[in-house]
Amino acid sequence: MTDADPETRDRLARWRLVLGGEDADGITRADGSGVLLSAADARRDKTLEDLYDAPRKGPGGLGASSPRVARWLGDIRGYFPSSVVQVMQADAMDRLGLRHLLLEPEMLRTVQPDIGLVSTLIGLGRVIPEQSRESARAVVRAVTRQLEDRLRAKTIQAVSGALDRAARTRRPRHRDIDWNKTIAANLKHYQPDYRTVVPEQLVGYARRSTEIQREIILCIDQSGSMAESVVYSSVFGAVLSSLKSVRTRLVVFDTEVVDLTEDLDDPVDVLFGVQLGGGTDINRALAYCQEQITRPGETILVLISDLYEGGIAEEMLRRAATIVGSGATMIALLALSDNGHPTFDSNHAASLAGVGVPAFACTPDLFPELMAAAIERRDVGDWAASHDIPTSHER
Repeated sequence: MTDADPETRDRLARWRLVLGGEDADGITRADGSGVLLSAADARRDKTLEDLYDAPRKGPGGLGASSPRVARWLGDIRGYFPSSVVQVMQADAMDRLGLRHLLLEPEMLRTVQPDIGLVSTLIGLGRVIPEQSRESARAVVRAVTRQLEDRLRAKTIQAVSGALDRAARTRRPRHRDIDWNKTIAANLKHYQPDYRTVVPEQLVGYARRSTEIQREIILCIDQSGSMAESVVYSSVFGAVLSSLKSVRTRLVVFDTEVVDLTEDLDDPVDVLFGVQLGGGTDINRALAYCQEQITRPGETILVLISDLYEGGIAEEMLRRAATIVGSGATMIALLALSDNGHPTFDSNHAASLAGVGVPAFACTPDLFPELMAAAIERRDVGDWAASHDIPTSHER
């Protein structure tokens, strides 16, 4: 098809790369003529062939050679945009059984870091050999820094603003009066004869900003399906812990409960303290968190779990009801991720909603607003509805 115009040749070349060049693709002719790939496209075609035409988890294609896989990963980063690279990396893991090759340091230095790769690394956890740990940590650190850069400013602005609004009072002490807001609130009482505003109400703060105003507990299910939620939770935990007006605690659980609060300033330490997989005992985790609540009216407990309870479900619901009854705010996030609709136990979600614990999934970009709503003691269910987030679940 050398006689086609450049636009047509380019379009057919793209289809040739997508379809693989076999006779059935309708582009390559039986006599071998048809679309002629450029040298660069031929190299792209070879990387696609190694992945998609190789036997699944078999000896063909990339084989089990770590150096060859590392070169292949380097090639795809040069041939394709970042979004395509991430898809191909994920497909390589699935189709070719490459998870064990992530344990090789030279390969870890080659891959393009993304949240899916981090989820895989923390899933491998303690089986990563010592010689690969620093490379693995470097990959995880690159991703968590990227996420923190994306989410930090929005989280601090939303939470700090909510704390300010929640702390305002109309009966402040003199030193706590916010004069700008007081004047704005009393402009209608301006006295022309005296050329001044006579304030009928004062706007200020009920406490000093250096005091702890809210206590936030992130209680995270570390079952394998929650990997992406664990990554985002560690980043948000680090950001929240940097705020002096908030005391943040981070707890992870499966059938055991581990408090990782001391590692909160470094998401990488948190993630390598997590052991994905295993069973789930939400009731046991809530029991631990309940013991940490000393100021119920100022506490927000965020349970991040798909709610597939392996412990005593009835006791879990009773404990959740007790926490809400104490005056604490409790929210169940079925997922904290960019993915679509999560899989979760709808019966438990509905039962929690029935005792005053709204249950829904939340994206990382909306999480700061969610925390602001909880800090201001707004109805979290109404907040979710205002963002078209489903909160009703069939029993």
